[in-house]
Amino acid sequence: MSDETRRQPLLSIVTVNYNGGAMTCQLLDSIRRYQPDAEVIVVDNGSYGDDVSMISSSYPEVVVIATGENLGFAGGNNVGIRAAHGRYILMINNDAELTEGGVDAMLKRIEQEDNIGLVSPKILFHHQPGTIQYAGFTPLSPITLRNNAIGYGTHDEGQHDTPHPTPYAHGAAMMASRKAIERAGLMPEDYFLYYEELDWSVIFSRKGMTNYYEPLTTVTHKESATTGADSPLKVYYNTRSRLIFAYRNISLPARWLAYLYLGIVVATRDVVRYWFKGRKDMAKAVVKGICSFAKYKRLESPKLEK
Repeated sequence: MSDETRRQPLLSIVTVNYNGGAMTCQLLDSIRRYQPDAEVIVVDNGSYGDDVSMISSSYPEVVVIATGENLGFAGGNNVGIRAAHGRYILMINNDAELTEGGVDAMLKRIEQEDNIGLVSPKILFHHQPGTIQYAGFTPLSPITLRNNAIGYGTHDEGQHDTPHPTPYAHGAAMMASRKAIERAGLMPEDYFLYYEELDWSVIFSRKGMTNYYEPLTTVTHKESATTGADSPLKVYYNTRSRLIFAYRNISLPARWLAYLYLGIVVATRDVVRYWFKGRKDMAKAVVKGICSFAKYKRLESPKLEK
């Protein structure tokens, strides 16, 4: 065995921080506790506070990369993936935490199954202990671009403890082998926020790989901790990203039906609803999202250097 092979870690963990230093530290504490042998990379996406120095001084074993600008969810993760040395790479939100057992079950799944793409764990709401956020996804409708997270909002009593293929991984926590990423390419950076992990899941599937849900690993998630549960930022990017996903992944003529449904029916409904609630900022965010999509130009897919 070469010195290079001996030095290569089995697992690299990548997380993106944007003005969320305290939450990122909580994640890093959970990694120290439950997955201490992993290489850990924090990509700071242009935070304007002292997050970089705080994380670097408190966690000297962690590689901290300061981008100097906000590259978005995919862009930040791709910086971390390029810097990672592990055979397997876990991308996890900084508002998530590992639980007992770490991610060993995910590693076992991805090592033992041939042709695995992305693997996501069971995800529970952090502030609602025992409540499921994700136990796999149902397929997206090609017109409405809506789907369901299996088990969402139900109490975890082991009813979703059977591993199974899933059309989409969950962006809060997803793992892939380096070989699979080399085959599929890096995460698409067209979106900035929302839908990029769904698009990436589709890319893995198109490359002939199967995405998986692995319930023997559990992660807790403080959902929407960065963007806010109901904010103009979230509305803007959700509006824009749904339309981009349709452009990139839905074939004609269904794509035009999706545009009509999302750009006219849903957008009109949301603008009227927000306006009468006195949330003009939210109504404007819907319109802004549609206008931004109208200017959208597909980006070249980022590559992972071998």
